[in-house]
Amino acid sequence: MIPTLAGRLQTRIFVLATVGVVLTGLIVPVLPGTSGSIGATYRTAYLILLAVIVVGLGWELVYHLLMQFRWDKDWPTLFGLVTIVPEGLVMWLLVDAGLVPGGEHVAASTFWTMFTFVWLGQWLFVNGPMRVLFVQWRLRGGRVL
Repeated sequence: MIPTLAGRLQTRIFVLATVGVVLTGLIVPVLPGTSGSIGATYRTAYLILLAVIVVGLGWELVYHLLMQFRWDKDWPTLFGLVTIVPEGLVMWLLVDAGLVPGGEHVAASTFWTMFTFVWLGQWLFVNGPMRVLFVQWRLRGGRVL
């Protein structure tokens, strides 16, 4: 199955809005470098997750453009794993510059722990359980709806 652009966009939103929300909820209480109330930390974490979803839609457009130069128009699984680096760096620059609305100042250790945990969790879900639990997802080019 080669995911379509619509499928990639839908999958990113779906997985981050489900798996990402759960993983964020699990990691926030043990994040390093947090200060203030747990409620404020959750608020900031979920705002960052929302920003990851929004910026991720832009990433999918970039990835789609890059895939057009590949003979099979597909993205190897290893490339998908390695995309954590540019996505994480861009998100950190946006968060550190205060460009995530409503987000407080976040320590680098807090951001990177959360981002890595959630990103790897969603990547593992898409490359494992999602392929088994949502067979039609695979057959419809990655479209959820």
